Amino acid sequence: MNMHIPKPLAASLATPITIQRPHIIEFGAGTAAIAGRWAAARGLTRILVVADAFNANRIDVLELSGAVTVFGTVKPEPDVPNLEAALALASEVRPDLVIGFGGGSAMDLAKLVAVLPGSGQTLHEVVGPEKVARKGAALMQVPTTSGTGSEAGTRALITDPATQNKLAVQSLHMLADIAIIDPALTLTVPATVTAATGVDAMAHCVEAFTSKKAHPLIDMYALEGVMLVGRFLGRAIADGSDIEARAGLSLASLYGGFCLGPVNTAAGHAVAYPLGTRHHIAHGAANALIFPHTLAFNAPAVPEKTTAILAALGVQGVSREPDVFAAAHRWCADLGCEMKLSALNVPRDDLPAMASEAHAIRRLLDNNPRDISREQILALYEEAY
Repeated sequence: MNMHIPKPLAASLATPITIQRPHIIEFGAGTAAIAGRWAAARGLTRILVVADAFNANRIDVLELSGAVTVFGTVKPEPDVPNLEAALALASEVRPDLVIGFGGGSAMDLAKLVAVLPGSGQTLHEVVGPEKVARKGAALMQVPTTSGTGSEAGTRALITDPATQNKLAVQSLHMLADIAIIDPALTLTVPATVTAATGVDAMAHCVEAFTSKKAHPLIDMYALEGVMLVGRFLGRAIADGSDIEARAGLSLASLYGGFCLGPVNTAAGHAVAYPLGTRHHIAHGAANALIFPHTLAFNAPAVPEKTTAILAALGVQGVSREPDVFAAAHRWCADLGCEMKLSALNVPRDDLPAMASEAHAIRRLLDNNPRDISREQILALYEEAY
């Protein structure tokens, strides 16, 4: 008997979806030392740690043994030359284990360092989905911030200085063999960075929750992630030593990473990207500045979900687009986030080019619940100026 099964709606439980996770996730204060034990148990002795300068000076917390080499010059917004330097060192070391130790920049570089050396493939040949041929080394991710969720995913983003665009590589070969999430490693993050990265984690959850590709299986992670940020971000900013608050944000970041694989982000990240690629504004700070604008813009298309998001952040009874903007803007500003492009030294005459660049990021904008034109993006930048 032939059965006609109607095409499910975007939010239907019947919509097919694939969930990908690191093979092992270790979570909790004091788990960083598991890194060394895990590597030793598997006989991995040629280790390359990919880190920024700060974290390069504290790799002892990982308790690694064997031959450990550190690439310690990861940039806040890594570009192709930064990646090439890491790949050159990897070609010399020929590691059997690559560790991303830092924020999203370190973890994204680590993903590519684990797959490209010796593969015969260049970065530009693997841009896009599932073009990576193989994994050349085991991959461990140890985040030291609570924002990107990169430890949980299969994407790496690198800025191409020639085009000032982000190159996105996605591959199952870049999924971590183990992710170790120790919130104690985030205790040193300054309040301003805590605020920006916390909003970034929330933005991953919000954009997935309101996406055209939204799915009930991911919605539960997304909304819980927003609630965790609403509950703990203010606490972590007020008292950086609050380990429970830090753990809450680490979990929110992980949940945001879970959202990125099967659903991904939308207009918020697309509009924020030119701030980083063109003007070197930290990714978290860019997302915090843009968040109220895109949340309000999308509110008419997803009113119930917008209300749920604001309620999760402790804001009740707000539904109209102007009120959504005002509430979200006030929430970010109260955290200490900079909310004006002019204060971040973005030249006003670059806004049109930024709008064109953002509007061209179709891999994200096509997920947005409400179509947004280049002119509307430009108007958003002008409002944020």
